[in-house]
Amino acid sequence: IIDILDQTPAIPDNAQWAIFLRNHDELTLEMVTDEERDYMYRVYARDPKARINLGIRRRLAPLLDNDRRKIELMNLLLLSLPGTPVVYYGDEIGMGDNHYLGDRNGVRTPMQWSADRNAGFSRSNPQQLYLPVIIDPEYHYEAVNVENQEKNHASLLWWMKRMISVRKSLKPLGRGGIDFLSPENSKVLAFVRKHENEKVLVVANLSRHPQTAELDLSRCAGCVPEEVFGQNEFPVIKESGYLLTLGPYGYYLFHLKERPQAAAAAHPIAIRDAGRVESWDAFFEGRVRERFERDILPGYVTGCRWFAGKARRIQRIRIAEWIPIGRGETLTYQLIFDVNYTEGFSETYQLPLSWAKGQEAAKILDQQPKAVIARIQIGEAEGILYDGVYSEVFRQNLLSLVSKRQRVRGTVGELAGEPGKAFRKMTKTSGATSQPSQVMNAEQSNTSLLYANGIILKMYRRLEEGINPDVEIGRFLTEKARFGHIPPFAGIIEYQRRRAETMVGGLVQGFIPNEGDAWRYTLDEMDRFLERVLSRRADLEAVPEIPASPLATAYQGIPLILQELIGAIYLESASLIGRRTAELHLALSSESEDPNFSPEPFSTLYQRSLYQSFQSFARRVFDLLEKNLRRLPESVRDQAMALGVREEEVMSQYKVLLNRKITASKIRIHGDYHLGQLLYTGNDFMIIDLEGEPARPLSERRLKRSPLRDVAGMLRSFHYAAYSGLLKHVSRRPEDLKVLEPWVELWHSYVGAVFLRSYLDASGEAGYLPNKSENLATLIHVFLLNKAIYELGYELNSRPDWVLIPIKGIQTMLEVQKNDSLMMEIQRAFPEGIPLP
Repeated sequence: IIDILDQTPAIPDNAQWAIFLRNHDELTLEMVTDEERDYMYRVYARDPKARINLGIRRRLAPLLDNDRRKIELMNLLLLSLPGTPVVYYGDEIGMGDNHYLGDRNGVRTPMQWSADRNAGFSRSNPQQLYLPVIIDPEYHYEAVNVENQEKNHASLLWWMKRMISVRKSLKPLGRGGIDFLSPENSKVLAFVRKHENEKVLVVANLSRHPQTAELDLSRCAGCVPEEVFGQNEFPVIKESGYLLTLGPYGYYLFHLKERPQAAAAAHPIAIRDAGRVESWDAFFEGRVRERFERDILPGYVTGCRWFAGKARRIQRIRIAEWIPIGRGETLTYQLIFDVNYTEGFSETYQLPLSWAKGQEAAKILDQQPKAVIARIQIGEAEGILYDGVYSEVFRQNLLSLVSKRQRVRGTVGELAGEPGKAFRKMTKTSGATSQPSQVMNAEQSNTSLLYANGIILKMYRRLEEGINPDVEIGRFLTEKARFGHIPPFAGIIEYQRRRAETMVGGLVQGFIPNEGDAWRYTLDEMDRFLERVLSRRADLEAVPEIPASPLATAYQGIPLILQELIGAIYLESASLIGRRTAELHLALSSESEDPNFSPEPFSTLYQRSLYQSFQSFARRVFDLLEKNLRRLPESVRDQAMALGVREEEVMSQYKVLLNRKITASKIRIHGDYHLGQLLYTGNDFMIIDLEGEPARPLSERRLKRSPLRDVAGMLRSFHYAAYSGLLKHVSRRPEDLKVLEPWVELWHSYVGAVFLRSYLDASGEAGYLPNKSENLATLIHVFLLNKAIYELGYELNSRPDWVLIPIKGIQTMLEVQKNDSLMMEIQRAFPEGIPLP
């Protein structure tokens, strides 16, 4: 390769060489020696019929033995060496040939578009085709065709598309000079392409065996090689040799970038500017759209609370759809875009895109600066692009989709609204479709729009194919189970792509007047509790013993002094939360006909799957704990280290799931249950957000599980509330920590016990609970432990300062097992068994 390029004359300034892997109809061998030609014949054309004139009449895939690694390697070189690459039809999908046809017709067979008649090339009688389609078993058109490979993102066709896109995005590959490196291993080809200040490194293993190569990259010292396909960064280049290992026919394509610090200093971030377009509807064309996808949209979404991919590295954002909602200058485009990451699955999001100018733009900039996406000039008017949820016109148009059952078509799909049974009644009394609306401030993974005082439209920013549990469970509880302690279901907005499952884009619900969520209400009660303890600490006698088991505590009396300190009002609230939780589970388990809701019994396989999933998840979290010890605050590092050495103790806690058969049922549950999922109305609690954990796939959120998962989630939430209140207080008065901590432990233990007792009493003889007290205690214990470990992983990734809370929870549960077995603790408290309802 190096010799041939050395012999190639310089490319004229006004022209370009063509480079190809095979020359049109034949691999021409006129310019090689007789010995080389003989070698090529023996390797690539063992069948004499494949030879023609002084060449070989074969397509690329048969020439390379249909070896995917070889095909990728050769196309990588084709698209990275100097010259304009030429790809002949069929080679992009690995088509075969028919060298038994005369002359050069063996590589002129019909293109294989689909598995249909004549490979989708023609509808005529097969006998009328100028040349027959390929029916060789290895390359048959029913297996190798464009339609099949379009559906498979791991196909050669998609690899070629990505490689061509990479070549277009990296200027050195099309225009740059070439500088060959000279590793001692001659089986590895390595070169640097450079254009202006941009550099690309290509390394290719031309051997069928793994190889290593040490490259002299000293002239690029300080650069960080970023692997182009995955955008993963490799170690920084130093003055010494750079060692790489490559698999058989392996390759690397690196974009050599300056260190992030140096790059940031040399290129300060500019104010986002989308450029200029002639009209609003021309925004999604040409370079303006490319710049919006490449530079503006990634920078905007990573700063949004609803974007779930902040911790992941974005590879590319691609606009898949823009659906017009409204008319004229108030037109808003519902943007549907796909986010591809360097690792893991891609995600789809929706973003309403509105344009404003003049006073309206100034108002948005003043009142909602975080909603502004970019500046843009449309025609002669300068304005801004902003998140359309802050447009009153768009919000009314969105609700009209539901009220009028409208369908709005886009380029590849459509939005459709459908009202629920309760919608007409709500809009009749509130007039929500005509009165002003507002965007609610409490934004998380979704955006909620409040209409008048009767309707909320929850816009799901992240779109997923399939049934959303929030919609499915909300509709079931409202229209079938008649459960009155959730916001009533009132309608949905769906997005349907061609040849894809429906995605839920929005949920319409009734508005619940409230005083905030139960988390805030509980924190306020914790403040009062701490104040009472401090004000009476001189009179308080010894701290009562802290119970070990939640189930045993549930059936013990609360010490009188603790009742006074907690207050009867909050104890009644905890009891009410338990009752509402049980009523939710009873409603969700009331359906016997619908397979999506009918209860399913536990099985030994299910118990083993629980054990396996709990154990493997715990190991991942403990690995994460070990890796993050150094960055933890010093105040918790010692406790984190002490917990880290008890990993095997945690694993042993789960083995009880394998040792006994548990008779219980799986049902649909809330899935992400905690105090923040309850609205406090002043005298009652309403359960919200039935979608489960937003970070998990929809299919996983729809799985039936033990309702004790929800119970464990709420018990852990009481623990969090207790320590959140304590941490907030000791940040002001650290000297109070020793006095308050044992009382805080008592608070969450007994408040949780009141909740659990109320839940069990209200559940009665529900079939979803174990019929033996020891099995009930076992499940509560393992679900609590699993939840605390989940919290530990979350805090390590998100809030290291809070990691002490789950650590304390895990340690408490381990102490039960350390001092005595869980069941012996319960049996000691209740020799005749726990008096279950």
